[in-house]
Amino acid sequence: MRIHIIAIGGSIMHNLAIDLKKNGHIVTGSDDDIHEPSLSRLKLHDLLPEKIGWFPEKITKDIDIVILGMHARKDNPELIRAQELGLKIYSYPEFIYHNSINKKRIVIGGSHGKTTITSMILHVMKKNNFAMDYLVGAQIQGFDTMVKITNDNSVLVAEGDEYLASPIDLRPKFLIYRPHIAVISGIAWDHINVFPTFENYLKAFEDFIYSIESDGVLIYNQLDAQIDSLVQKANRNDLRYISYSFPEYNIKDGKVHILLHDKKFPLKIFGKHNLQNLEAARLVCGQLDIPDEQFYSSISDFEGASKRLEKWIETKELLVYRDFAHAPSKVKATIDAVKELYPDKKMIAAFELHTYSSLNEKFLSEYKDVLKQAEHRIVYFDAHTLEIKKMPPLDKQFIQQQFNDEKLIVVDNKENLLKYLREININNKVLLLMSSGTFSNLTKDELLGLSNVINV
Repeated sequence: MRIHIIAIGGSIMHNLAIDLKKNGHIVTGSDDDIHEPSLSRLKLHDLLPEKIGWFPEKITKDIDIVILGMHARKDNPELIRAQELGLKIYSYPEFIYHNSINKKRIVIGGSHGKTTITSMILHVMKKNNFAMDYLVGAQIQGFDTMVKITNDNSVLVAEGDEYLASPIDLRPKFLIYRPHIAVISGIAWDHINVFPTFENYLKAFEDFIYSIESDGVLIYNQLDAQIDSLVQKANRNDLRYISYSFPEYNIKDGKVHILLHDKKFPLKIFGKHNLQNLEAARLVCGQLDIPDEQFYSSISDFEGASKRLEKWIETKELLVYRDFAHAPSKVKATIDAVKELYPDKKMIAAFELHTYSSLNEKFLSEYKDVLKQAEHRIVYFDAHTLEIKKMPPLDKQFIQQQFNDEKLIVVDNKENLLKYLREININNKVLLLMSSGTFSNLTKDELLGLSNVINV
């Protein structure tokens, strides 16, 4: 088929493009902004558009399918042209569902943890030679692409995002997949630009429960009161419910071990939230007939998905973790996890305001006290990000007030961030970088340079 992708530079969209080309389709695409790693990966597979921008002349009658990314707007000139020609237009979750109608669909939802849970499942399935289709929001070691769609595999494992499917399909993505096995890891208000109230946000997850196929399975975090309330409210007697909390574990010499009967299974991941994620993944794999002992043996070398509590730098003097944390509950859970693993080290917690929610003055109070566990606390934002998102400027003192922290350091450019890190001496501390962005493309070399300066 001839397939054109509008907004091909997105993290999922460019992976979908690569997979479709590998499957023998003729794939083209457009975007008005493409960053790394999408740019290099599209170029490697000869899929990088010749010019950046939208070109309606690319849209012709011989195109079989147009796949529309959320990054595009509803007045996108290529989209308008495709509509005028009457072409078949899919959002990417619609396309995935259309190609998975006859498969067992497993969908991982939740405000946080869904990428990690999905990655854990894929890691175990691959180690056990279980062929599957998949969709996940982060790069995983051992996988070439984050998307794989085939005609042969009988199972789809998909990360289910609650954000909108496309500019012309305002349904949350996870409602489109209609899973046979669903997971809800936790619910904490997010995406204020789409869900202006917490009640709106809860309704999306309630609808997700109703979207599960009859005789399906719902695996949910019993420690989350919001999920438990939704399960009771949904009152679906045609579903099987499996709840989870924590596995039995201990921490010795800075390493986490799972305890199962008389055996110990070492892990490379840590943190209570990750142990909850591990339980959800174990239960999903159990539905696919993978025994617990086999699961724990297979997961022992799992190092996490990219940017999910990832050890980014480790030298004799410098220890840096980075995490894709943006929701308040996730920020707090990440800080708690690092504190638990390194109780004797001082922590520098640097959190970037990057999402629409975190940059919204009305939402900032949700972050009250979330950084207090760290000895040094930094909130970072880039004024350019506010301009791109067409949001008003932020006042530094207002941010301090909303975080309820007079000692909070607020910086709005990378140079001042590096200056402050130099002043407090980052050596022999744990630096934790939390963001769905990049801290204005902060590099390893810039941080290593700080450590070298301090040593001189």
